[in-house]
Amino acid sequence: MMARLNNIIIYFVLAVIGFNIFIFAIDNEGDEENHQEKIERDYNIYSLNIPDTFHFCKESVPLNNIDIKERFDRELLVNTYYQSQTLLYIKRSTRWFPVIEKILKKNNVPEDFKYLCLIESGLTNAVSPAGAKGFWQFMPSTGKEFGLEVNDEVDERYHVEKSTEAACEYLLDAYEKYDSWTLAAASYNMGMNGLSKSMSRQSARNYYDLLLNEETARYVFRILAAKEILNNALKYGFHVRKKDRYKPYAYTEIKIDSAIADFASFAQSKKINYKILKLFNPWLRQKYLRNKNSKSYVLKIPTEGFAPIGVLPSVSDSIKE
Repeated sequence: MMARLNNIIIYFVLAVIGFNIFIFAIDNEGDEENHQEKIERDYNIYSLNIPDTFHFCKESVPLNNIDIKERFDRELLVNTYYQSQTLLYIKRSTRWFPVIEKILKKNNVPEDFKYLCLIESGLTNAVSPAGAKGFWQFMPSTGKEFGLEVNDEVDERYHVEKSTEAACEYLLDAYEKYDSWTLAAASYNMGMNGLSKSMSRQSARNYYDLLLNEETARYVFRILAAKEILNNALKYGFHVRKKDRYKPYAYTEIKIDSAIADFASFAQSKKINYKILKLFNPWLRQKYLRNKNSKSYVLKIPTEGFAPIGVLPSVSDSIKE
């Protein structure tokens, strides 16, 4: 009798387990369906509304032309849906645009050229495969031509303020030549000689009428897209809180006009470390500065937020028995 009762209990337990498995399978299938429905509802890719009118340096962009509108659309789409890169553009802009804007204004260069700097380097000291360096991506010869010191110890292409001054000089020369800021921007990518040859060959005086290489053909439109998106971030889906944006660096300046044998020791004397000294002064390319001509340089020394970390305790030291 007990054996029969035990068998009944076992069958009952197995039945309950089987029922629960069945219910779980149904619920799980429902969850998957609901999850898929949520994905379909939340993860949508939208085409963009192209502005009816647009300007670069107060020069009109002919968006009534189908070719021009579609090229602008392409760069808006590329930059809108390359979210990580564009988020970094937005974050870095609050640190570096005030620096660049001030110098552009002083030199009577339109503020829109800060977006040229943005698409050249992403507001970083980038290095191109061809050897262009810094925020404004100067080649060595061009940098020297426009007054930058470029050698093994000092490379002012990495100096944001001085390279911006050099870029202004170039752009003013190009504007004087072409009487167009749009053409000046295009020439920044392909050079004045190359642009002038294309204009002569094609009997064209407007950037938007020119058939150019792929890079330069997209170049101005990338600038336009950067301007549109950064000025209307929410419109393009970028939600960046004020606290998420990178703040301008706080620093003091010191002048040096003599050699420095070891920047690591020099940095320690300023209560920072070698890494931070180079972060604030990336144009210093060696661990030393011979400075044979006793040239005067200005170094930036951070005043907050960059205290050396020091020696971290080992894992074994941090574990208390």
